[in-house]
Amino acid sequence: MAWIALLIAVVTEILWGLSLKWVPTTARPQLAALVPIVLSFLNMGLLAYAMRSLPAGTAYAIWTGLGSVGVAVGGMFLFQDRISLPQAGFLLLILVGVVGARLTVPQQ
Repeated sequence: MAWIALLIAVVTEILWGLSLKWVPTTARPQLAALVPIVLSFLNMGLLAYAMRSLPAGTAYAIWTGLGSVGVAVGGMFLFQDRISLPQAGFLLLILVGVVGARLTVPQQ
């Protein structure tokens, strides 16, 4: 269950990051500002829940790593953000690190 909570926390982290760029583009940014606030609370709650059972460093590394890559990729599709080839390579390295961190978690 902790891994599922962490995965949902990653998704909310990505949505949170993308919502920060989206808010100023809306017609009513004051009202839209509630979206990242709500996502932030949900995000932190899910991460805290996952950390009850998972090693804190592993959970945090996976959360930040996948969140960073997700926001970068989401920004490309939603906001036409550009990513250079070297940046794409380093994002790929983050994914390699996340997979490695997940595969080497000590069994409890």
